[in-house]
Amino acid sequence: MKSTVEEPVDAVERVLGEVPVPPYVTQQHVQLAVRAVLQHGPESWPAGELCRSDLTPYPCRLHRWGRAVLRTRGMTDRTVDDLVARAQRPARVPDGRR
Repeated sequence: MKSTVEEPVDAVERVLGEVPVPPYVTQQHVQLAVRAVLQHGPESWPAGELCRSDLTPYPCRLHRWGRAVLRTRGMTDRTVDDLVARAQRPARVPDGRR
């Protein structure tokens, strides 16, 4: 079940609301947004999808903030999804043999 801004999904969100997107998004904001989107991704639980970082219903407020910041810089949701997919692929590490 997806959450909406009008219906807070956890106690923190009820008190604090949405994380505001800065009026001018810098490169540092973009780096933090990418980290937020990756760190606060979905994890499947019997109760549904939860944020892997804070176990609140997915998408949590930090994931939504990250996507909003990236949208402000011109990234589409599909581009962000592709970024997440690439980041989740296992890294190829050379075995050291020649």
